[in-house]
Amino acid sequence: MLPAPYLTPDALTTFIRTALAEDVGDGDHSSLAAIPAAARNRAHLLVKDHGVLAGMALAPLIFAEVDAALEMRALLPDGTAVKPGDIAFTVEGPARSILTAERLTLNCMQRMSGIATYTAHLNELLVGTTAKLLDTRKTTPNFRLCEKWAVLIGGGVNHRYGLFDMIILKDNHVDYAGGIAQAIAATHQYLTATGRQLPIEVETRSLAEVQQVLDAGGIQRIMLDNMPPALLRQAVELIAGRYDTEASGGITETTIAAVAATGVTYISVGALTHSAGSLDLSLKAY
Repeated sequence: MLPAPYLTPDALTTFIRTALAEDVGDGDHSSLAAIPAAARNRAHLLVKDHGVLAGMALAPLIFAEVDAALEMRALLPDGTAVKPGDIAFTVEGPARSILTAERLTLNCMQRMSGIATYTAHLNELLVGTTAKLLDTRKTTPNFRLCEKWAVLIGGGVNHRYGLFDMIILKDNHVDYAGGIAQAIAATHQYLTATGRQLPIEVETRSLAEVQQVLDAGGIQRIMLDNMPPALLRQAVELIAGRYDTEASGGITETTIAAVAATGVTYISVGALTHSAGSLDLSLKAY
């Protein structure tokens, strides 16, 4: 369950090293000052909340980057439904190194688990429909890799990773280009000139714009933006299976079931990454 092809060993190493540099700087002086160099200890990850666990595959990479002498033993896999009192893993080794790795491990796992938990919750509201839950680019800068990974762990589907792997012609693109037909035509010219093959999605705000996309053709997905369920249903009927559809814009847990019932292919929810809370986890000596 990785946001392939972007979650690579090199990408993870770069992320971890950058995050450690931000946190550790020229040294974890609290641990260096208070803990003897030869001290060894152990700790476990204590779950203090109900939710879906995420980040278990990332944690050992953080520990290994801090100190290869640290030994982590995973007790639960990513995607586990957890409750207060559960122990997710144990780690043993140089005490200073455990303390240095503690905060980055917790920051990543708490955030990822919160996203996975909220994703799983929204997915439960889609049961009985064929709609798939998508994330967006509304992510934390430099943490997108982990946030999209967490969406997958929670049962969601990754949308495009960035601006480079899919073309989405949104309202401003269309307006700046002079209209939907012009934006689509210019996009095909660009792809031909640059030798790229990228899927194209077009955002629409009305049934009239949906019809303009259908008339132009040459795309893969139609986004139906900020449309109430009744209008969404009309749009899906108008498209009639010719293209995948994506409902987007202000969709919440109170409205998502009605949106899914309209027959859309995908539902994108920015709140998966920009508004999900963190799961309460602690690294405790034992």
